[in-house]
Amino acid sequence: MIAKEKHVLVVFPHPDDEAFGVSGTIATHIQMGTGVTYACLTLGEMGRNLGNPPFATRESLPEIRKRELRGAAHAMGLTDLRMMGLRDKTIEFEDDEKMVDMIKDLIDDVSPSLVITFYPDYCVHPDHEATARAVVRAVGRMPEAERPKLHCVAFANNTQTELGPPDTIHHVEAVQDIKLNTMRAHLSQTAWMLKDLEKRLADQDPEAIKWVTEERFYTYRFDQGYN
Repeated sequence: MIAKEKHVLVVFPHPDDEAFGVSGTIATHIQMGTGVTYACLTLGEMGRNLGNPPFATRESLPEIRKRELRGAAHAMGLTDLRMMGLRDKTIEFEDDEKMVDMIKDLIDDVSPSLVITFYPDYCVHPDHEATARAVVRAVGRMPEAERPKLHCVAFANNTQTELGPPDTIHHVEAVQDIKLNTMRAHLSQTAWMLKDLEKRLADQDPEAIKWVTEERFYTYRFDQGYN
């Protein structure tokens, strides 16, 4: 059962980051009547997939991914989509305090009771890590009584051994089609895996079913630093 929230703020660096791990959760909150804001920091303009044969150039890919991001928001029923204008694969080089201030401004604007992002040190990509650190710092510097809950997605190979089992598992079978449509919206980057996933789902592969019907979160432990 997904708890009712006052408002949910989702912060990820790339278009499609939301699709794989949290689109079912986002769609469920929206269906419950909860406002959701998705702040996507870049347009993923350095994405490796330009098609085979190529359907995009490095110059045209940002507009393609922007359209896909809007399509994904539409699939989830999300109306508050914010494209924050940073450049893909450069977030790790942004000034840390500038990043924290950007997240703080978002929190001040929408007053979320729940923030969703990646878990620092357990999210693999440098842009993921820089985003996670900024969100954790922004929330951690708030007075404890005023902090929103912070749910983090972790998928590094050492996640289970070091963090243990997830603190929260959302069962999103009821919005599975919405989740799949959100992934399909990002077709420039997901076509290569959707064909295989859909075949596995048709074959009732239990791991594929679990992947699209369960979304796992860790509650950030502020005693770990990044403040």
